[in-house]
Amino acid sequence: MSHGARVIRTGVSSGGPAAPPAAGASSSAGSDAELMDGAYFRSCAGMLKVAQMISLLIGFISVNSSQWTSYSAYSYFQIVTMCDLVMILFFYIIHIFRIYRKLTCVSWPLAEFLHYLIGTILLLIASIVAASKSYNLTGLVAGATFGFLATILCVLSIWSSYKVSCITQSTSKYH
Repeated sequence: MSHGARVIRTGVSSGGPAAPPAAGASSSAGSDAELMDGAYFRSCAGMLKVAQMISLLIGFISVNSSQWTSYSAYSYFQIVTMCDLVMILFFYIIHIFRIYRKLTCVSWPLAEFLHYLIGTILLLIASIVAASKSYNLTGLVAGATFGFLATILCVLSIWSSYKVSCITQSTSKYH
């Protein structure tokens, strides 16, 4: 019973079912082909992560290159955006190189869900604080705007990871 749940987790976390190896391929070519998940680049989850990273990077650069009106507000915004960007990049690499298949001791969908949940709340707070302290300076307003955009994209990731990890596993128990 637990083996079935593990199969659901790994299939879902890779962005879809794994493609079967090509017929007649040697074992070394098959292992090289399985090293990277090329379909994840074009998947909805992969493109969503790239959009999140781009919006966080633009928000960080906008705030960093502007004249600050409140040091603590914008340093907090920069820390939160960089931490979120690094964690999203970490999970992106986990999916691209299929590391979740080798490290099965970690529940990757749950870890990603918790990261998005905590990171989105912190990013929303940072964006609200940055917007309230911007005083109509264009770079600071742009940074806060991209922070809100990244927050919306992270909420989409929360919803999709919740739908995948919780709803899929709960419906598979009854079938």
